[in-house]
Amino acid sequence: MKDQNKTFKGNKRLHNWFVAILLAGTFTMSISQSSLSTAYPTLMRYFGVTAPTIQWLTTGFMLVMCIMMPISPWLLSNVPFKRLFQAVLVMFDVGTIVILFAPNFPLMMFGRVLEAMGVGILFPAYQSVMLTITPEKSRGVTMGIVGLVMGSALAVGPIISGVVLKFTSWQGLFVIFAIIITVVFLLSFKFIANVMDLEPNHLDFISVISSLGLIGLLFVINQLGKANVNWSEQFGLLAVSLIMLAYFVYRQFHIKTPMLELRVLKTFNYDLAVLLTGFSYIALIVTTIIFPLYYQEVLHLSPFASGMALVPGAVFLSLLNPVTGKLADQFGFKWVLLMGMSMITLGWGILFIFSSSIGLSAMIILAMLIEGGNAFVMMPAMTLGANSLPDSLISHGTAVITTVRQILGSLGVAIATIILAAVTQNRLSAGDHAAIANQMGYRAVFFTFFLVAIVGLMLSILIKNSEKKS
Repeated sequence: MKDQNKTFKGNKRLHNWFVAILLAGTFTMSISQSSLSTAYPTLMRYFGVTAPTIQWLTTGFMLVMCIMMPISPWLLSNVPFKRLFQAVLVMFDVGTIVILFAPNFPLMMFGRVLEAMGVGILFPAYQSVMLTITPEKSRGVTMGIVGLVMGSALAVGPIISGVVLKFTSWQGLFVIFAIIITVVFLLSFKFIANVMDLEPNHLDFISVISSLGLIGLLFVINQLGKANVNWSEQFGLLAVSLIMLAYFVYRQFHIKTPMLELRVLKTFNYDLAVLLTGFSYIALIVTTIIFPLYYQEVLHLSPFASGMALVPGAVFLSLLNPVTGKLADQFGFKWVLLMGMSMITLGWGILFIFSSSIGLSAMIILAMLIEGGNAFVMMPAMTLGANSLPDSLISHGTAVITTVRQILGSLGVAIATIILAAVTQNRLSAGDHAAIANQMGYRAVFFTFFLVAIVGLMLSILIKNSEKKS
């Protein structure tokens, strides 16, 4: 493989601009993934639709994004990166403009699909690019910055949305997205370079079609806990989806040029990195969704106040991400991963044990502890996974990690929702007061993710600071 660093040799300014523009575009797109939940009530009134319908703005976004991720390595190998990055920006910008002027919900949903296609391509691609242009000994710091974008954007999305909605209409949020992405697009002509080596090959359309099983799998996961679901149909869809995915996996191992090189999973350290990244993502996304509900339903805060209560955790996560990358480069990944999973485990454990007596200040501190633990795990684990693979497989490795992370995150949210609803209803049926029933529902959620964190902690013990495979 050629040395992609030659593009920036002797030109640190160009390198810094390249990274800044890449991260600005990705940060904006990442915010769009999580920012709409705060605006649901407003959008329901504006378009005259129900809550299950409006949730498709996030659910549909996630489904489309996830199906685009496995195609990202093929695009990186067949399309010059500058052209690919610009195409993604245009796709996202067009989708945003469609949303801005959408007269009805179906057209807005179409705009979200366009946005999701761009995000699904860019998320694995930009991580692959950042890993490729960075020497292995410095990847911890670089991926710490990447984690700053990924984790912080997910955490601050609802916060930014809440602030914008307080001072303007829901369209204001998408105006901001459109302006930033347009500026990034214009700057990309000067500062984005073709840093990835091309290895043109044909796209295996059978693999593309069979990978659509991901949509079915995620769709069924998102039906968990919902009322009035036809489960005979859902189990049928799940069976078909699993068969499609099984064939997708089989095919990737038996064709000459797979769309997604799944042989990366034969590396044990990489497999551990995949799981740890997923477990830390579960902790982060469940925290950003469950904590605001707890603030409103148990502590009786307003939606705006509950959003503001997420700020300290998001800031702490942002500050720690670059630091943890530097620590990983200096002391090794195992120590950092153990530290992170210990923080996440401790946070959920305290929540479970003392949930009946925890006030707002303690909740904020525990959110900081869990989100801080995420900074020690998610991107360091991804970097460790990349370091365990040959450079030629990095794009495939990041695509696999990103896709699995998204699936596990969706599963985590679905499980949290089911447990919260089921336990609360059971306690109400047993005659408990509504406040006590609610409290017990959240306690069960905290206990569940305490157990998940313990499993992650045990996996982090198995990590080895191994050298890259040849």
